[in-house]
Amino acid sequence: MGKILLGIPLKNKIKIGFVVQIIRKQDQPTGKLTEGIVKRILTSSNSHPHGIKVELEDGKIGRVQNILN
Repeated sequence: MGKILLGIPLKNKIKIGFVVQIIRKQDQPTGKLTEGIVKRILTSSNSHPHGIKVELEDGKIGRVQNILN
């Protein structure tokens, strides 16, 4: 894919259609990341300590850890 941006991205860096890695709630203990395309941004504030919550095109919901665009 592309270069991974370091640090948890702010909301203003995440756009619909971006390829991202999220951590889903059930994967928090293991740290397993899920890759997908952003369909919808769910967090209203510009930042969140655990990442901006998004819905991916496949319906999975989690907090963005990396942008892969």
